[in-house]
Amino acid sequence: MIRRTFLALAASAAALSFAGAASADTIKIGASAPKSGPLAGGAAMTHWPNVHMWVNEVNERGGLQVGDQQMQIELIEYDDQTSAETAIQNIQRLATQDQVDFLITPYSTGINVATAPMIAQYGYPHITTSAATDGVAEFAERWPNSFWMLGTATQLAEGAVQTLIKLRDNGDIGDTVALVHVADAFGLELVNAAKGELEEAGFEIVYEASYPLGTQDVAPIISGAAAANPDSFVAFSYPGDTFALTEQAQIQGLDVGAFYTGVGTAFPPYVGRFGAAAEGVLGIGGINVEDPKIADYIERHNASAGAGPDFWASATTYAGLQVLEQAIEAAGTIDRAEVIEAIKSGTFDTVIGEVTFENNVNPNVYTTGQWRDGVFVAVAADGLDVSAEPVRKEGWE
Repeated sequence: MIRRTFLALAASAAALSFAGAASADTIKIGASAPKSGPLAGGAAMTHWPNVHMWVNEVNERGGLQVGDQQMQIELIEYDDQTSAETAIQNIQRLATQDQVDFLITPYSTGINVATAPMIAQYGYPHITTSAATDGVAEFAERWPNSFWMLGTATQLAEGAVQTLIKLRDNGDIGDTVALVHVADAFGLELVNAAKGELEEAGFEIVYEASYPLGTQDVAPIISGAAAANPDSFVAFSYPGDTFALTEQAQIQGLDVGAFYTGVGTAFPPYVGRFGAAAEGVLGIGGINVEDPKIADYIERHNASAGAGPDFWASATTYAGLQVLEQAIEAAGTIDRAEVIEAIKSGTFDTVIGEVTFENNVNPNVYTTGQWRDGVFVAVAADGLDVSAEPVRKEGWE
């Protein structure tokens, strides 16, 4: 577990060790997310760089304007080890021992849902930016302090299926699909939503498989899919298995017109790892890279982290932090109940555009992207414009 403090020194923010209590002009914000375990790679790409960039940028501007007071951010961060149990313990420690004023969302669907009752118990606003679940309406009602920004499993599944429909209508693929998923809350919700959508659209699922979170050997999955000779391959996967499935598809020569993988497909290291072979790969997410706000965000992320963000949830993660910032300043207080009300009623200017929650849910999300000339562009969305239309994947060369 790591405790970090970000304070403005001279003209820039610096990370300092800090063991004492926060001063009156400091706002304490806690963060718990993976630094180890199966989801550490995803968090290292999508979560932590945006948290650190936002804290540094706010402090470089002089801090948050809370009423008539400028307040520097002190960030306290812990590793949840990709464990819901550890995440709950971390949240409790942040609330009771560290006594943080606010919390930054955990990472991943499962850990956000697991920690939501604890976060609600202590009355913190919970702005989720990496949770995709069909339970958002129920969760928002159960935990009125929670806000859901990344979309539902059904939205994401519909985006994948609508993309396949477009490719089929263009004569690029046929009707047969191999469908696989990671066996956790994220994968199960997505595959259940997708199966109904695929069947309704007239697709035939010729191969189906699941695998536990953290699975290393996915060769049998690709082998089984290849034996079924599908027109499309769809995997609702996490970063480690996304990379492994793609590698095995190359090795085994899985020849499909549509190859779709889950979280991690939108990561720049994906195209870095697979090069030209990534061209035409479909996956969860996408952003409008032609949007000036996104272009500026990418440039700042590169300067801050020394690498670019992913082309999906990174921007949403940063936008969620902007929502928290603007809600605190609009409320003019660090009273958490008042900040929650400001989030419910406000409209927020973010890198992904204006965000207004409907019953605590952001309805406008990108759902499917595709690698095109080294950029992961949105080809399907709900309530947003897309950058391009999907095209057939032409081999692995």
